[in-house]
Amino acid sequence: MNPSPLTNPSIPGFNPDPTCVFVEGFYYAVTSSFEYLPGLPVYRSTDLMAWEHIGNVATRQGQVELGGVPSGSGVWAPTLRYRDGVYYVIVAIADSPRGCVVFTASDPAGPWDGGTAIDGIDGIDPDLAWDEEGAAYVTFGGHMLKGPETHFHHGILQAKVDLAAGRALEAPRRLWSGTGKTAPEAPHLYERDGVWYLIIAEGGTGRGHSVSIARGRSIEGPFTGFEGNPVLTSSGTSNQVVAVGHADLVSGPEGDIMLVLGNRTVDNMGAFSPIGRETFATRVTWSEGWPIPEPVHAAPAPADFLEVIDLTVPDALADPGWLAVGRLPSEIAEFDAEASATRITALGGGLGGFRPDFIGRRQRHLECAVEATLNVDHGAGGLALRFDERSFIELTAERWGLEVLVRARAVSPSAEQQWVLPASGPSARLQIAVERPEPGTTAWSGSADRLRLSTFDGDGVLRTLAVVDGRSWSVEVAAPFTGRILGLVATRGQVDVMEFRYWGRGNS
Repeated sequence: MNPSPLTNPSIPGFNPDPTCVFVEGFYYAVTSSFEYLPGLPVYRSTDLMAWEHIGNVATRQGQVELGGVPSGSGVWAPTLRYRDGVYYVIVAIADSPRGCVVFTASDPAGPWDGGTAIDGIDGIDPDLAWDEEGAAYVTFGGHMLKGPETHFHHGILQAKVDLAAGRALEAPRRLWSGTGKTAPEAPHLYERDGVWYLIIAEGGTGRGHSVSIARGRSIEGPFTGFEGNPVLTSSGTSNQVVAVGHADLVSGPEGDIMLVLGNRTVDNMGAFSPIGRETFATRVTWSEGWPIPEPVHAAPAPADFLEVIDLTVPDALADPGWLAVGRLPSEIAEFDAEASATRITALGGGLGGFRPDFIGRRQRHLECAVEATLNVDHGAGGLALRFDERSFIELTAERWGLEVLVRARAVSPSAEQQWVLPASGPSARLQIAVERPEPGTTAWSGSADRLRLSTFDGDGVLRTLAVVDGRSWSVEVAAPFTGRILGLVATRGQVDVMEFRYWGRGNS
């Protein structure tokens, strides 16, 4: 029987560094979340094509301690594993006092415990594995995050650990330095038929990203690299999916599958990646004792997608897909019964700061639009697109006498632009649309998407304030680690939001 086709991206939107297990009929995956809370999203699937966001590991600030963590730091590269009825997530939290932490739960949907910090593990991308006798090992990238060797890289390191006591039982040993490319990291260990396999990422998380593999007879090595490394990369190809790497291997009814991260460019010309690093799946075959993954190609879901979130009900923010920067969405927004709306309060954190008064959701399609209907009688706010504190767009409304004034503001590291348009009506209805490049765009002119910033007038007619080139809000220009988040912002006082819509075009 031919295997079913894979939808790719498997988990669309900003979902990098995927890790996966198969338990009792379900695939479970967890991805990185960096400076956002709730953190470490948990997804579930039966077929690797339709994934449900069932919860998040980090639902409490104390689990990860992101206060003061800059964009691009925070919750990096987890590993999800299952053993004896317990789910484990181990992760390094960069620029946080917590360091390397392991969380546990009996149900991957949560709740997860507060986490145990593992003393003696100083690095990134920790993996968790057990040998035949049940001893636990943490294998990690030796990129030092603190101390006199900060940012020095020791290759792939490993130590036996006591998970309950939260400490390494030995000094870390050097396991493998990869094939000679930069940044050997993201290790994962697997035992198969008496052989231990070590999969790592190399080349950095940009266009030179790749997957390499080694094997040995012991969990402690020595490991010998595959002569055909890297086993997977998009470097040097014309593939629309670029920067492929950071793999985890899972076995289930679909056979052996690798989940990897990758960036989708706007088109096959490969210029700009607006969404950020997403999760892709690829099949694996075994050849002479080595796992060989197939190349990763884009095959997005064909159907249009529409999500309408009613913000006039008390549990509107219970959906696990809402995000905020460095704090929980509930710290910024709450249901107001008198207004019959979700109220977002400007606490003094603009989008140019580390703690903006913003809640959002991942952009999941290359062609999409978000809309919000809101009341601005008591403040100013509206829609926003965020990559980080240097790269964002605001489309906000405020009361100006008997009128509503709509402002658009586009900020990048090199420029800032603003537009103003008067509107009418008792409430504001705003739209940010993400559009494909205009026909005839060539690679040398830069195939970036277009961001159309608009408002609806009192008769429901769409009026555009501006159309901006989207390259400044892409991975290649804005930031390498995170992705676009589309959502709601308060810039002054309080805004009451009645509805939020996300529409995505199929095959994008």
